[in-house]
Amino acid sequence: MRKMLQALQVAFTYIGTVVGAGFASGQEILQFFTQYERIGSWAIGIAAMLFVLAGIKLMVLAAETGSRSFEDLNRLLLGKKAGTVFSMFMLVVLLGTSAVMVAGAGSLFTEQFHIPFQLGALITVICGYFVIIGGIRGLLTVNTIVVPIMLLFTVLILIETWKLPTASNWLILKGDFNHWRAWLSPVLYSAFNLATAQAVLVPLGAEIRDRKVLIWGGAIGGISIGGMLMIAHFALSAHMPGIRQYEIPMGQLIGGLGTVVQLIYLFVILGEIFTTLVADVFGLSLQVQQKSQLNGKLVIICLLVTSFLIAQAGFSSLLSLLYPLFGLISFFWLGTLFYHNSTLRPGSAQH
Repeated sequence: MRKMLQALQVAFTYIGTVVGAGFASGQEILQFFTQYERIGSWAIGIAAMLFVLAGIKLMVLAAETGSRSFEDLNRLLLGKKAGTVFSMFMLVVLLGTSAVMVAGAGSLFTEQFHIPFQLGALITVICGYFVIIGGIRGLLTVNTIVVPIMLLFTVLILIETWKLPTASNWLILKGDFNHWRAWLSPVLYSAFNLATAQAVLVPLGAEIRDRKVLIWGGAIGGISIGGMLMIAHFALSAHMPGIRQYEIPMGQLIGGLGTVVQLIYLFVILGEIFTTLVADVFGLSLQVQQKSQLNGKLVIICLLVTSFLIAQAGFSSLLSLLYPLFGLISFFWLGTLFYHNSTLRPGSAQH
């Protein structure tokens, strides 16, 4: 029972790290999967398989090698020079993502709760600090609270969509699109998310070091991510093609479900923003501490303050340039992860 609870904590942390604000808006799912209509369902199946296999391998490999940060693992996978360059680029992307999460939280507080942007962003940063200083246990705890709420909300979406006469769209719609891009899309999506998730999955694997817990946690987490993607795709498909015109498509689906559901949705978005923020800053802090030997709390404060300051200016234009490039680089990185022939040797981790 204790190991199963540990595995669930690992799974929830995996889900909370991967599932971000882009998922909550629905735009990410629309662009990577739903726009390809019927093929999107098969593409999500491929993505789920990659999340299971690569998630398990990341954590097991970290446990085997004692990698404490993503740079340790990247040097193992890519070699010293290429691994260092990739890790430096990843630092920039994670810092940018953290700033966007802070900005997103500030905007949400302003638009939905009429709280000033700076105050909303500040509340998010302060709460993030107290979670992050708790280390990997802090991340496990917050995801154990937030992720079940996300899953509950996902089930609610499934139930409401099931009632619609267009509920079968996800199986029957055929569109005019590039099939090559449709089948490549789940690989790029998985590669990008797994490359950023290693900031948490690597130290998580090194901390827990229990093979069964990591395998079960990776399997449950990967399957759950795939399930959440499929349900969102199912719901969005039921409103195709009109849903494509909206910036936040999931918001349009939720609008007609009543005030209580809308309120739950707001907390889901905040939860997804928050879990992504703490995961990114946690991974960044480990990397910076490893290189600088600075006090851990000081590093976390500096990273959060930097994210807060960048959030004031807006970072979306830079990220729009970084993300496509990082997606391609992550594709290569994912290949090296699967190519690396490694299994846990006896004595290298708990059994």
